[in-house]
Amino acid sequence: MKDEFAFIQSIKPAYTFRDELILGIGDDAALYHIDSEWDEIACADTMVEGIHFKKSTMSPFQIGRKALAVNISDIAAMGGIPLFYLVSLSVPQNGWSSKQLREIYSGLKAIGDDYQMDMLGGDTVSTRSDLHISVTVIGKIEKGRKLLRNNARAGDVVFLTGPVGGSAAGLSSLLESRSKDSPYIHYHQEPNPRVKEGRILAKSGYRVSLNDVSDGIASESHEISEASGVSIVLEQDLIPAPEGFEAYSSFKRLNWMLNGGEDYELIGTVSEDNWEHLKQLFNDHHASLYRIGYVEDQSPGVWTVYKDQKFKLDKKGYNHFSSRE
Repeated sequence: MKDEFAFIQSIKPAYTFRDELILGIGDDAALYHIDSEWDEIACADTMVEGIHFKKSTMSPFQIGRKALAVNISDIAAMGGIPLFYLVSLSVPQNGWSSKQLREIYSGLKAIGDDYQMDMLGGDTVSTRSDLHISVTVIGKIEKGRKLLRNNARAGDVVFLTGPVGGSAAGLSSLLESRSKDSPYIHYHQEPNPRVKEGRILAKSGYRVSLNDVSDGIASESHEISEASGVSIVLEQDLIPAPEGFEAYSSFKRLNWMLNGGEDYELIGTVSEDNWEHLKQLFNDHHASLYRIGYVEDQSPGVWTVYKDQKFKLDKKGYNHFSSRE
């Protein structure tokens, strides 16, 4: 297998059985009916030792916290409220003590408590090598609210909820053993999902397309572009970077901001007519929102504009299989 995104498309069911299902494979999370007032959201993610984390770059507490945070971020990208989670651990026979495993669960509990989430259960099994931690999260959103990737329309504003590139910069420092010198490691080790911002967008009532920035804004923009059948243009000078990022070369900065990923901000689109009011809603809730581009009525694709020059962006977000070649 060379491309996880192509593989996911290849296993997407041609039909479904349950009338309750609104959306299965194809967005940040699945969406289905549960009652007359709420729809339910479900998502799952796996973190693998040596690929998503190392003991040298994250503590067991941070590993557990991040494993749940990345799933909460998918609920945020649907505009939802996280409610419950299940955890499955595949534990190698050597290398992880009972104390370290309990610290992983302490990290899970810490961020779960922040969002008043209950752990429902899970599974613990042994594996021959490397730790695997899989988390499933269940949430809810008001009935009929669909902040999906296919909601973008020509003329829309492209927005972002916060600076990007910090996680990649932090990871780079950790891998180069310069962690004490980097102000960005917390972006990588302790991400904060944007549930508050997702809820503002959900309750606005506006047509919003939305993605969380797990694989980089170039990749996430491509997903919105392809789902909506439109072209997205990102204005390079408008993309927010973490404070102090100018200390790095322009090449590193741009690569981390566009392709670094694991920032877990929200990127999306909204009608130009609704932009100013949406911006005011965020101001009222002391939340940030940045205008970073626009949507065009062109074939799907993502472009960046810099000094009146337009460049096509590849879908370079993190790919589990191509990265091993």
